[in-house]
Amino acid sequence: MFDIKNQNWYKHLCTINEHKLEVGKNCFRCGLYKQGILHDLSKYSPAEFFVGAKYFQGNRSPNDAEREDKGYTASWLHHKGRNKHHLEYWMDYDLEKRDGSFTGMKMPDNYIVEMFCDRVAASKIYNKEKYTDRTALDYFRRGKGKGAMHPYVKKKINLLLTMLAEKGEDYTFAYARRYMQEYKKYLKRQKYKAKLKKKNDKASRIIDEKLAQGLDKKYMRRVRRDKRSSRVFSGFEKRFRNLFKI
Repeated sequence: MFDIKNQNWYKHLCTINEHKLEVGKNCFRCGLYKQGILHDLSKYSPAEFFVGAKYFQGNRSPNDAEREDKGYTASWLHHKGRNKHHLEYWMDYDLEKRDGSFTGMKMPDNYIVEMFCDRVAASKIYNKEKYTDRTALDYFRRGKGKGAMHPYVKKKINLLLTMLAEKGEDYTFAYARRYMQEYKKYLKRQKYKAKLKKKNDKASRIIDEKLAQGLDKKYMRRVRRDKRSSRVFSGFEKRFRNLFKI
């Protein structure tokens, strides 16, 4: 008899759902409601889901198994380009070295917090009963990818993971929620400043245009005066030449 629960695609789907639900709860605790709902939706796309089902193992990410098999991870390449909570989304050319090497760019703080929520949820899913509040921090410190992180991102994610290890979930998520509230206020202030600057620049341009128009009028009056003077002078010169037969 066909047992759907023993199929890898079903197990993979359950893992995705469990992970997304866990990250969603974490994001909601931080006040990131929209990000909690939209988190990892690309995992349900054919490009990622079928590969994940094929290489599903249960105790680690299918991406590792695909990478070992093919030498690259097609589903991961698809995933990291569509989800801003991954540091790989923010990789770009290093403008300081200018040798063609890549480095991590500074991530917006709301995606850093979503990354934190994602790492905590993934640690719970894959470690199950072995999970502790220190598991995510230990995994981060062992991780090779942290070397590519922007210093600001590394500082923030390390702060949150260390706080989780030392203070526990309730304290850390309460801190993250307050932090996101202040960050949203900061974004509003920046948006208002940009709007005000745009308005001031527009006002300055209007003033400059009026000034330019005024200068143009003065210039045209000068040109017309010079033309009149030139005509007067030309007539005087003509009469002078006729008078003295020059």
